[in-house]
Order: sequence, then structure tokens, then C-alpha cells
Amino acid sequence: MTSSKEKGARTGLMRRLWRRPTRLASGILLLLGFAGGILLIAGFNRALEMTNSEAFCISCHEMRDNVYEEYLDSAHYSNRSGVSATCADCHVPHELAPMMVRKVQASKELYGKMTGLIDTPEKFEQHRLAMAQSEWRRMKANDSQECRNCHKMESMDFTAQKTLAAQTHSQAIDEGKTCIDCHKGIAHKLPEMQSAEGATR
Repeated sequence: MTSSKEKGARTGLMRRLWRRPTRLASGILLLLGFAGGILLIAGFNRALEMTNSEAFCISCHEMRDNVYEEYLDSAHYSNRSGVSATCADCHVPHELAPMMVRKVQASKELYGKMTGLIDTPEKFEQHRLAMAQSEWRRMKANDSQECRNCHKMESMDFTAQKTLAAQTHSQAIDEGKTCIDCHKGIAHKLPEMQSAEGATR
């Protein structure tokens, strides 16, 4: 017969032996979860980088053969300073939440590609005004945030600008206008119906 003291000692030993593997397993699971989280975040960031690249943006011929060709002739691509703005610089917010919203909105463009809605230059031109107006509304709603990442009205030296530009920028500040109100045709040609309005380039 074993005494209750021996039974208690044996039970205590069993508990200690049981806890040790459980703690070890918990530690391993915690470490694996931490490493998995880091890999998930790194993969997510890499995916964002890839989908923000110019190569990704022009991988569809609808963009490459239309708006990208226009962009190559603009001051945002080639200029005396050698600084270029890429597709994502102008069309994707830098902050994570607005960036994710924009990427979801851009999936509509993928739908247009998959369904053949804009798969020829002629079809693209038919929808150019609607697509441009959608982008102009977005930029107006966020106070031309992507423009202001590089161009800040408060940092402009109006004395170094041409007289008309200085007057117009000063007036825009007074009237609470944003960049896209005047600079709709800055990197891409204006849709036919818009051209008559004579937006500043």
C-alpha cells in the first residue's frame, strides 16, 4: 500500500512533467505564430509594393497603349529636374487605409478589362470621360492629396512663377480650390467633351 504522502508526491511529479511539455509547446506555438505574423506582414507589404509598381499598372494593354503613352509625353515623366511621378504617385494614396480603399475601387477597372468593356482603343475612348470624371471626383474629395504629396501651395514661391500662374494659384487659395480643379489634363489627354472647357495643362 502506498501512503497518501507518496501519492501526493507522485501526482505533483506528474503535474510538473505535464506542465513542462505544455509550456514548451506553447512557447513553440507562440514563436511560430510570431514568425508567421512577420511573414504575413512582409508578404502583404511586398504585394502592395508590386501592385503599386508602374510595371503592374501597365501590364494591361488598356493602360499601356492609352494613358501610359500620354504620360510619357508629360512633364510628370520627363522634365528638367529628372524627377518622375509614377502611376501610383498620382493615383494611389500613401496612407494604408485610403490605399486599400483605392485598390478596391481599382478592381472595377479590372472588371472592365475582363469583360472587354475597354479592351480596344475605341472602347477605351468611349469610356474615357466617365473614367476621368470618376478619378477627378476622387481627387476633388481628398483635396488632391496625391498632388499635394509633392506640390504644396504654401511652399510655392509665387514670385518665381509666371504672372498668370502666380495670380491663378493665389486666387485658387482664396477660393479654396484644389489642384484637380484646374489641372485635369496634366498627364493624360482630356476626354473629347472636356477639351472644350480648356483645363490648364
